[in-house]
Amino acid sequence: MTLEAADRTTGHDDAPADNAASAVGGIAADRLRSIIERVERLEEERKALGSDIKDIFAEAKSAGFDVKVIRQIIRIRKQEPSDVEEQETLLDIYRRALGM
Repeated sequence: MTLEAADRTTGHDDAPADNAASAVGGIAADRLRSIIERVERLEEERKALGSDIKDIFAEAKSAGFDVKVIRQIIRIRKQEPSDVEEQETLLDIYRRALGM
């Protein structure tokens, strides 16, 4: 291993403090900061989206729709059609067995 390669793996080098700020204890601080900031931005976007979804459900409720049923339909639409068909078949069988 060359001296330069060893310096990169240990975070030590002969460069001025500028590189020292970006590699502390063998951790690339700039890269770590970038990753953390990206996650924070996405969490903010998720929070905003959650608020938007909540508003849409409130709109649906005020229009007279049953929000619980809408949520169930959304969950079903995410599933594979064969899985939905199997669940519906079993539900029908169980209902008939119970005389419903």
